[in-house]
Amino acid sequence: MIESCQEVYDLRRSQQWTAALARWCEGQPDLVPYAGQCLVHRSELLRLRGDWPGALDEANRACVRLEGRPAIATAYYQIAEMYRLQGEFAEADKTYRRVAEFGLEPQPGLALLRLAEGRPNVAAAAIARVLDEAPDRSRQCRVLPAYVEIMLATHEVGAARKAADQLSKIAEEFDAPFLRASAAFCQGAVSLAEDDPARALAELRHALSIFGPMDAAYESARVRVLIGQACRALGDADSAEIEFDAAGHAFLKLGAKPDVDRLQTIIGSAELSHPKGLTTRELEVLQLVAMGRTNREISSTLVISEHTVARHLQNIFSKLGVSSRTAATAFALKHSLI
Repeated sequence: MIESCQEVYDLRRSQQWTAALARWCEGQPDLVPYAGQCLVHRSELLRLRGDWPGALDEANRACVRLEGRPAIATAYYQIAEMYRLQGEFAEADKTYRRVAEFGLEPQPGLALLRLAEGRPNVAAAAIARVLDEAPDRSRQCRVLPAYVEIMLATHEVGAARKAADQLSKIAEEFDAPFLRASAAFCQGAVSLAEDDPARALAELRHALSIFGPMDAAYESARVRVLIGQACRALGDADSAEIEFDAAGHAFLKLGAKPDVDRLQTIIGSAELSHPKGLTTRELEVLQLVAMGRTNREISSTLVISEHTVARHLQNIFSKLGVSSRTAATAFALKHSLI
């Protein structure tokens, strides 16, 4: 039941059944394989909810429980995914190979690793093969998001559109929120590649409206990167900056270094290298706050709305871990930012 739920990203039911299995395992200490598999399921749920350290801990505990059993491959896969997302590519490659050694297909993670390593053609060949061999729709929905991402990276927009439409049909059939959000994300990414930012924006905001309440921090941040690109394409540079900033802050908090690097390339600057991940605009706002300027005065100086100033201040306070202008000013003085 748990595996069926996770195949179609029905996280709510998966979490409920995983909790039930955990309670049962507590009363059956000799059933080591079941306890190990329970930890693997918990690891995936924690990863999807943005608790990457917790996910890695649970996967490592599962490896201990499942030592010598074929099911250990699923635990290694979760560990490999964490390494990939954090930019530890050599360790990810080694761990995906361990997955294969125990007879489990290390995909789509391995193909996404090759893409992150700058080998898009290798990634494309692998993911196309995996999709062709996917036996049913539940397996296809695990592969299609990666297929869309890799096809877009290799400029195969037509193939990406076909895959995104296929994923949307599967999402309608299974009606699992996470899957619907993934489908909307893919639709938005393809629409952006098709130079239709208005359509992309609507699809991406729909994806974010589902990912956000689910606490899917990483997925939400990826959506916000594309929303920022769509806003920029529509001439709304201010909103684009806010979206990029929110995404960058989330990536930095998660430790998603490859995504931080990609975002820096998209932005076209080294904004995320400022202290505490402050963007250039946030640094400007902080400097003006430290000079005693009001929101209205900052708005006039930077030629942005007071609402935008307030949003920047909220982000600044969050990144600095402070709750007042006085504390933010103290930080600026201590770090010689003015």
